[in-house]
Amino acid sequence: MTYRLQDVFTAIADPHRREMLDTLAAGELSAGDIAARFAMSRPAVVRHLRVLERSDLIRITRRGRRRLHRLNPEPLRTVRDWLSAYDRFWDDRLQVLKDLVEADAAAAPGGENN
Repeated sequence: MTYRLQDVFTAIADPHRREMLDTLAAGELSAGDIAARFAMSRPAVVRHLRVLERSDLIRITRRGRRRLHRLNPEPLRTVRDWLSAYDRFWDDRLQVLKDLVEADAAAAPGGENN
């Protein structure tokens, strides 16, 4: 199955779906096992799982009568790669924050310059 980046972003925009992905990162589970971990109806959980499956963030395998859901991290790698282009903005902001904290500490009584 191929995925579109827009579908992946739409899927991970919902906090419940992100939590489901976090849950599935620990291992595969049935829809019932996933639903038991959430304070929502099973049909609501199944709807969220369908969105995750359509975006290829989860894969479903059959084992007998059970359908087990597991995380497929590949689409998330694409998101990470796209976001990495913006790391420099965070790095710049963190450097400014570090400089401000160090300047404040140096100016405080008992600081580096006192």
